[in-house]
Amino acid sequence: MGTAAATGVWGRAEQQDFRSRVRGTLLGAAVGDAFGAPLNGLSLDEIRTAHGAEGLTEPVPAYGRRGAVTAATQLALFTVDGLIRAQVRRDTGAWHPPTDLHRAYRRWAATQSDWGPDERRKEDGWLAREEWLYSRRDPSRACLLGLGNAVMGTLETPKNPDERGPEAAVRSAPFGLLVGWEPQLVLQLAVEGAVQTHGHPTAYLAAGAHAVIVHGLARGESLDGAIQRTLALLAAHPGHPPVADALRHALGAVRQGMPTAARVAELLADGTAEGALAVAVYCALVGEDIRHGVRLAVNHGGPSSATGALCGALLGALHGETALPPGWLTELEGRPTVLELADDFAMEMTQGPALHGPAVSAPGWLARYPRG
Repeated sequence: MGTAAATGVWGRAEQQDFRSRVRGTLLGAAVGDAFGAPLNGLSLDEIRTAHGAEGLTEPVPAYGRRGAVTAATQLALFTVDGLIRAQVRRDTGAWHPPTDLHRAYRRWAATQSDWGPDERRKEDGWLAREEWLYSRRDPSRACLLGLGNAVMGTLETPKNPDERGPEAAVRSAPFGLLVGWEPQLVLQLAVEGAVQTHGHPTAYLAAGAHAVIVHGLARGESLDGAIQRTLALLAAHPGHPPVADALRHALGAVRQGMPTAARVAELLADGTAEGALAVAVYCALVGEDIRHGVRLAVNHGGPSSATGALCGALLGALHGETALPPGWLTELEGRPTVLELADDFAMEMTQGPALHGPAVSAPGWLARYPRG
């Protein structure tokens, strides 16, 4: 898998494996987000009172329906859109992915204030015309403020420098699907995407760490191997100790016997980005399957949709889409959109030159992902 990606030669089996992992990552994150959404803002006692001693074990409604996703999934989809657009724009000689991401995130910000899609804005591409994305699903204040104007946050001048929440990490899994990139570049781009809304080092480095773990899994590494590589890369970044310590804490917790809600709560700590990442990693390591891992990841008194999404992305990248619980997928809001975007991303990464380039360009592709 890694060699195919690195050399740019993709056989059919490698393409199919990659597409399955892309679908698994994006659908897994969305399923985890939707599963945890009804629990956001509840204490563990309240969850158990409502759903029994085991906590939530099967999907229940949030926002008036089962399978509804939060703003985190919306933003993750716009991350994918921005990454595809960056590749397409590269033909023009303009190559600055953080700018393409910022434009994509600004398209998301418009969905939070506009009534619905504006068909006149051809430069928006197809994703911003998906009506279901115009629902407001508890976007964090940091995301609304960070993307509320045309000024892009950068590492030198990040938006919301005190913001430590997990929202930037939750939208960062797609960076890990850039399997042809070196891991340190994946980490760097995820950080540059995160500081557009979350300027505290623990928040943006947790986003980078999540992306690099997904990257290892998408390249066929073990979860443990992907975490070790991430720890090695984090060491070069100022402000990394809280994130590195949280990951080591998660690895250590695996050896402490059967998983319990108390252990999850201990890893989560105050529910900031590094704690949410630690919970996701721990639950992915100890989960018997995706259903078990995600259940474990959401039953606590913190940001359940965020930990569910982070864990779902890891397990989806590790096992591919066919390991996802079918009953959860059937009710997932926006599933056709997520699948279409996943397949477009896989196609762009494996067959981009056949879609656009100096010699050839597919007009349908450039209508979906305009260069403008």
